Amino acid sequence: MSKASVRSHQESIKVDASAEALYDLVSDITRTGEWSPVCTSCWWDDEATAGRVGAWFTGRNELPHRTWETRSVVAAEHGREFAWIVGGGFVRWGFALVPAQTGTKLIESWEFLPAGIAMFEEKFGDDAVAEIADRTQQALDGIPTTLAAIKRIAEAPDPLRG
Repeated sequence: MSKASVRSHQESIKVDASAEALYDLVSDITRTGEWSPVCTSCWWDDEATAGRVGAWFTGRNELPHRTWETRSVVAAEHGREFAWIVGGGFVRWGFALVPAQTGTKLIESWEFLPAGIAMFEEKFGDDAVAEIADRTQQALDGIPTTLAAIKRIAEAPDPLRG
């Protein structure tokens, strides 16, 4: 299967931290810029609903050739899963946390949803396949980088400082 035909992917890493502590870290979207290779900052659209299922946040993403913002909605289950859907239905990103004998298995997942594929086809026309392949490659490259950075931060003597 070519990278262009990949529509979902996940990878994991073992982190020496409890599932609850790791959840508190990854669900603090204001810290996303500390581990994401693309998303430089995030903020809650409404602080009153921050971190809850159905809460919306905005993320600022930067690459050398473009900068953009996305608006995402959250799925949240403390100590188990923190996930968000970009654009309300285009791409799903998430972290699942599985307690291990020591530490936690942190799983990051990404899925290009049918509405996202349709939006790319409408927006980019004949260039949609190349644009989808580009976004797919960014996800495939970014996930291991993100996981390694979260592990480094979570296992630091003072994870609040990274």
